[in-house]
Formats: sequence, structure tokens, C-alpha cells
Amino acid sequence: MDSYEYLLAGAVEAAYQSGKVIRKYYRGKFDVREKGKLGLVTTADIEAEAVAMKVLRKCEPGFGFLTEEAHSKAVQTKTETGMWIIDPLDGTTNFVHRFPMFCVTIAAEIKGKVVAAVTYHPVLDEMYTAIRGQGAFMNGERISVSKTAKMKSALLSTGFTQHQAKGFSTEMSSFEKISGACRAVRRSGSAALDMAYTARGVFDGFWERHLYPWDVAAGSLLVEEAGGKVSDFKGKKFSTRGVEVLATNGKVHRQILSKI
Repeated sequence: MDSYEYLLAGAVEAAYQSGKVIRKYYRGKFDVREKGKLGLVTTADIEAEAVAMKVLRKCEPGFGFLTEEAHSKAVQTKTETGMWIIDPLDGTTNFVHRFPMFCVTIAAEIKGKVVAAVTYHPVLDEMYTAIRGQGAFMNGERISVSKTAKMKSALLSTGFTQHQAKGFSTEMSSFEKISGACRAVRRSGSAALDMAYTARGVFDGFWERHLYPWDVAAGSLLVEEAGGKVSDFKGKKFSTRGVEVLATNGKVHRQILSKI
């Protein structure tokens, strides 16, 4: 088995350093601006990303970058060696409104496959980590998906697109059907945290449309390594370059697919 420990170590350090930046601004002042259809961006987003990229370049100089803020400025980079996929602040709207559901999320991708993943909740100091084939962990302790087998007992999570003209009615229809069939649905505003919580067994499943690679890359590996299942809405193989994701404990997967 290939050794990806050094990639995980670099991602963990990058997430910690980015988390320090985020906590600093969370307690203080920061600038906010609109970035078109991609939502809000703050001083914290920009600085956290710069800190992460600096650490990751030292960890693996041969990797390229696919990041939310760099993407918005069209300066993403790509190499044949591998790719760092980064969202320095997933849940920026929550951050702006001081709602403490946001995170740093980083994935290492080689030949299109995520091999190491980190999602860090800086307010709660929760570090979710995974290496392909080695399980998923939170703060060093192994985590696993829930054992809920019936949808009527499931606590699920979801998110809605910011582009309300882009299939919003379809999203609301799915929300209505699934809400009527499960115990409850939550919407945290951070896809990366929703997937980490699914890996941990807090949520029994998560679904969302119109996402980007940096929203789901790390979370997909966390869920899989925690014993769960990740697919598109047709039950087919998940891709970080896809636009929809269903991540579950595996036991309620088909039940949710039938409602989406």
C-alpha cells in the first residue's frame, strides 16, 4: 500500500494554521465582499487559504492546487503528480453571521482519487482525518458511521444551492419528500462539516446538489473510510467533479435515493 502519511501530516498542519487565522478573525473584525455567484468571501478566507498553501507547498512541492478562492480568481494550478483541493473556510456565510458552523477542509488527490483528507472545525477544535485504506478519525480516535437502518429513524442533513434559479424547486421537492420520511433534517450551511458528521455517526446521511470539488473531496473519503457509502443521485460512483452527492451510513442509502 502506498504511504500517504506525509500528505496527511501536511494537511493537518495546514488546517491547524488556517484555523488560527479563522479564530482570530472570528473574534474580531474582517472585510466582506460578494464574489458573484460563489457567495461571500472575507479577509479570513483569503488569509487562511494563503497560509494553507504555504504549508502544503513545503509538504509536497510537486502538487498543484484546486482551491475555492484561487478558483474564483482563475489561478488554479494542475500537475500530473497530484492535487491539493482546498476550501479554507467552508461555511463563510455562517462565519460572517457568527454562526459557529464552518471549517477548513483539505484533500490530497492523486490520479483523480482522494488519498488523504482533513476537515477541521476550529471553534470546537475537532480534527477529522482519513487516509485511504486506513480508516477515519476525529482527534486521533477512530470514528464510524451510524447503524441506523430505517429511514423513519434517521437524522439527515442537506444544503440548498445559492443559485435559486438553478433547480431550486427540485431541491425543495426532494426536501419535502425526504423530510416526510425521516425523523428530521438539518441544514448547517457547511457541506464539509455535514459529511464529517455523517462519518462520525451524528448524521445518518447527507445530500446536496450543485457543489464544488472543494466542498466534498475530503468529506467523501471521511465517509467511505468510516464505513459509509458515497454516490451520485442515481446510485452511481461518486466523483469530486460531479455536481451532486449522497453520503450515508450505507444502510439508508437506497431509501434516500428513492426519495431524491
